[in-house]
Amino acid sequence: MMTSCRRKCHARANESARVLCYLLLILFCGVVTACAVNPVTGKDELMLVSEEEEIKIGKSVYRDALWSAEGGGGEYHDPQLKRYLEGVVMRLHRVSHRPNLPLSFTVQNSSVPNAWAIPGHVVMTRGLLAGLENEGVRLHHGHEIGHVSARHSARHMTQNMLLGLALGIAAVSIGDKDYGEAVLGLGAVGGQLLLLKYSRDDELEADRLGVAYMSKLGYDPNNAVSAHRNLEKIYREYARSVGQEPAERGFFEELLSTHPRTSVRIDEIQQMIRSTPQAAKAGDGSNRAAYQSMTANLRKTHRVYTEYYDKAVRAFEKNRLAEANNYVSRAISEDRYQPPFYALAGFIYLKQNNPADAERYFRGALSLKADYQPALRGLGMMSYRAQNYAAAIEHMRKAVQIFPGDVTAQRLLGMSYYRTSNWRAAIDPLRIAAEANPKNKTIHGILGQCYENVNDRRAAYEHYKRQLQANPDSDVGRLAANRVQAWKPEFEPETQKKK
Repeated sequence: MMTSCRRKCHARANESARVLCYLLLILFCGVVTACAVNPVTGKDELMLVSEEEEIKIGKSVYRDALWSAEGGGGEYHDPQLKRYLEGVVMRLHRVSHRPNLPLSFTVQNSSVPNAWAIPGHVVMTRGLLAGLENEGVRLHHGHEIGHVSARHSARHMTQNMLLGLALGIAAVSIGDKDYGEAVLGLGAVGGQLLLLKYSRDDELEADRLGVAYMSKLGYDPNNAVSAHRNLEKIYREYARSVGQEPAERGFFEELLSTHPRTSVRIDEIQQMIRSTPQAAKAGDGSNRAAYQSMTANLRKTHRVYTEYYDKAVRAFEKNRLAEANNYVSRAISEDRYQPPFYALAGFIYLKQNNPADAERYFRGALSLKADYQPALRGLGMMSYRAQNYAAAIEHMRKAVQIFPGDVTAQRLLGMSYYRTSNWRAAIDPLRIAAEANPKNKTIHGILGQCYENVNDRRAAYEHYKRQLQANPDSDVGRLAANRVQAWKPEFEPETQKKK
């Protein structure tokens, strides 16, 4: 008996050693072969993400980021404004360190004042554009292009890949085989890493690049100083407009903690301006009149969002439905062309069990924007409640194509397939929903049934086990218990032998 145990221990140790050596070999080869020249500094640096992969990941996460990052809201629709700002961005991009990269610009329909960039995309929110006064906005555009030029996202992904690999080596060395194998694939390094907050050094480097790009085009870089002085004011005004709810306080504390303080940043920018070669100034160097003219409609619309719509959203979240309805009705009376206003009214009526008015407002949103995602999700929710699963599938499929990270839409799409016995189609959306909310009380048992019906008993068994952890006492929990008991000898024979 003792000899048998020793053999097993030696076998496990040898297996762990082999995997550990394999991981170390991967790490060594990666370090040796994955150096790349930083386009900004001209120096070699370790980079495990190629430019092609960087662009591919940026493309894959863009839709989710547009609907979820910094307030969400999708794209703000104003074609003339977009053409104007996109022209500003592309001129800066052409004098950047990576002008070969594909790049698009979008205005995000969010009152949260912010800008962000991922490879292939530069985004500014309605809230930030409304608060700025002139084409000092070019610093913010140049700043975001600077993050892409300096490959800050790729650098963060590389660091996290190395960290994950190191943790995997540690896990294997102590016998955690499952974690070690998971890290071998490096699959945990996904698109969410692109949206990690940059370091303060990254932020200051992006500022320096923004100033340099502005100067090359003949814009007065001193506008960068006034833009930054205005930035904290914009943040504080937004915080006051939403009543400084805990969630908003947390957001701003995090945002300001990763961005250097205004005073520090202005000092740095002034030093950058003094050391940056200046091109001949174009016009007044700020284009204030053009900016004010092109953003006039946005600023009017933004006022309606902050005075009525944003307050309606917060009242809705607190289940103060009459108050929410009052605010959103006033928003619609002020501006009849904003799909979010109608969609929110639809959700208010849906929560009040008034499906006729809910549908009328959801369809009103879609009449303004045929692919407005929340309205499609709302119609899908109505159809699912009415047990019209074919219609629910139609609406939810469109909703998740626009916003793949919408967990509610994914869950109801999967459940609609499940209700119609389309087991295979149900698996992917239900799996996405389960990963987002692993403690859901029924989803693992339902996934177990789907996998069982497509003859993937191993996957079914794993989900039935998770169902027992989440909620063993429900009907689906009792089904899971029966399956685990019956299949355990097949999938865990060693456990059975020990007993």
